[in-house]
Amino acid sequence: MQDNREKFENRKPPLGATIMEFARASSGSIILIPAISVLLIFALAFMFSRTPGKTLFFFFFGPFRNIYSFGNMVNSAIPLMLGGLGVSVAMKTGNLNLGGEGQIYAGAFTATVTALALAHWGFIGGLIAILVGMAVAGMAGGLSGACKAWWNTNELITTFLVSNILLRVVNYLVNGPFLDPQTNLQATRKIDAALRLPRILPPSNLSAALFIALAVLCVTHIFLYRTKRGYEFRMAGANEIFARYGGINTKLNIILAMFLSGAMYGLAGGLAVFGTYYGTVKDFSEGLGWNGLAVALIARFYPPAIIPASLFFAWIGSGARIAMQNSEITFETAFIVQAVIFFLATSARLGLLFRGKQRARLTGARQ
Repeated sequence: MQDNREKFENRKPPLGATIMEFARASSGSIILIPAISVLLIFALAFMFSRTPGKTLFFFFFGPFRNIYSFGNMVNSAIPLMLGGLGVSVAMKTGNLNLGGEGQIYAGAFTATVTALALAHWGFIGGLIAILVGMAVAGMAGGLSGACKAWWNTNELITTFLVSNILLRVVNYLVNGPFLDPQTNLQATRKIDAALRLPRILPPSNLSAALFIALAVLCVTHIFLYRTKRGYEFRMAGANEIFARYGGINTKLNIILAMFLSGAMYGLAGGLAVFGTYYGTVKDFSEGLGWNGLAVALIARFYPPAIIPASLFFAWIGSGARIAMQNSEITFETAFIVQAVIFFLATSARLGLLFRGKQRARLTGARQ
């Protein structure tokens, strides 16, 4: 009995629970991470540009100079918003989904093929196509959740491996049986014009997909914080053993959370098809999975905070693209800044810094 108690007390928490604890302890980093990122942009501009003032102007203000640039920036935030939401749903149960890139890609391809097959059904066919894309991506995430629930496999490994399989399978299908011979792009045929989402800020690519993403985010927030199942998700993420002894079916919740996480990514892929590309373009989802994870980390897995976090990430990418077009700086600058953001968002040292300050304030208040 004594040995069992010692094993229980010394048992290391899962990675998901560790990240959740870090997120709670590092609320101050939400402000510090963007501040450091802005300083890094200044430093990179002076290091790699012969006209740093011009580069900084286009980096910071380029996305806001006209409707086209602003609309495209907001449009690029939509998959980041849904990706960050997918990561957050999984993290509420203490799990981490690293398969976002493959899930977006699979969801987009499945939605495209279904929309092409059901084009004569009109709006109903488009709705079914998006739901099928969400279901396929959700099953990819749910598979990893089931493996963890039944065999205690590591969801980081399984989601990553399944994602790599999906990427290669979809690449084969896009370049092979479903390749559009009438275009020079490596892409499928485009969906019918009647199924495409209406544009909001023409001539930009921003479409009604923004309203769908915001509605899904609101519904997910209500689900997580106003429903019994959402409470069970959060309880399992906070303390799985306590939740299990409290009568919560933690295994079922793991599978459901991972399925919903994948479905969010699948929705991001479907909206990219119906609102931006109108088909599946080879490797369009590259990097979106990791960027969605970074957005969720900055937002501390809190759905309303995902909106500004995704816009911030989209602003960096859009600003770097516009600066590249108007100065000699390269687009890789955005990758450097995004990599530093990801590093800061996962930095345990940064979390310890703010946790120490928080404890000091509490101690001073008590005294």
